Amino acid sequence: MTDTNNVDAYAPREIARRVETSGVAKAHLGTMPTLLLGVLAGAFIALGAVFYEVVITNSGLGFGPERLLGGMAFSLGLVLVIIGGAELFTGNSLIVFAWCDRKIKTASLLRNWVLVYLGNFLGASIMALAVHWSGIHNLSDGAVGATAMRVAEGKMALAPMEAFVRGILCNVLVCLAVWLCFAARSVVSKIVAIVFPVSAFVALGFEHSVANMYLIPAGWLAGSEVINAAGYGMNLLVVTCGNVIGGGVLVGGVYWLIYRENRPLN
Repeated sequence: MTDTNNVDAYAPREIARRVETSGVAKAHLGTMPTLLLGVLAGAFIALGAVFYEVVITNSGLGFGPERLLGGMAFSLGLVLVIIGGAELFTGNSLIVFAWCDRKIKTASLLRNWVLVYLGNFLGASIMALAVHWSGIHNLSDGAVGATAMRVAEGKMALAPMEAFVRGILCNVLVCLAVWLCFAARSVVSKIVAIVFPVSAFVALGFEHSVANMYLIPAGWLAGSEVINAAGYGMNLLVVTCGNVIGGGVLVGGVYWLIYRENRPLN
């Protein structure tokens, strides 16, 4: 019997079981709830992204400290997703674990990913418009808008291979954050589990497809003249592919090889 009073983190073997159970539940969730929870996650990640932009604007802290502080601010997005409850495409790469154990079908996996990705895109896009219409980019005499343009243009300037590899590395950290949350028994523990991996990927300049669904349009709405639909689409394509490999293969797939069903774990 499980000791409900135990405050220790769940062991890795139990984390694997919980990830698989969650993956099955996500794959079987109804269409409308999945889509709406995807919209919420896109909006939540966008809130973290705009918080990041405001925090790093005119910080004067220097390269490393500024990026660390910005990463901690950006962590708000995944905190809202995990604690509040929402469906995030990058985190849902871990559904691969249940698929590898044949607990869900390929069609169910792809259905979840498509619905969640669409919902994330809608939520992030709506937030980009809301932020623009709210006048947030005019804060600090327009400095926040300048930051939004700089961030977006930096992403557009990445070569496809750079964006692809940064996408892989990003979702390794994001899915490890989600994996660690399955080890946690309290809200505080989950927040701590999220902050460090997410701060790391932001500080290191890795690429998150859902964040880019907000950051690139936000830069365009702020006035950037170098952002175009073709470049935006290419960025999302290569970063998304990288995110799937990083989370689905290098985290979900590798942990499945270690903890797969019916394998002796002694």
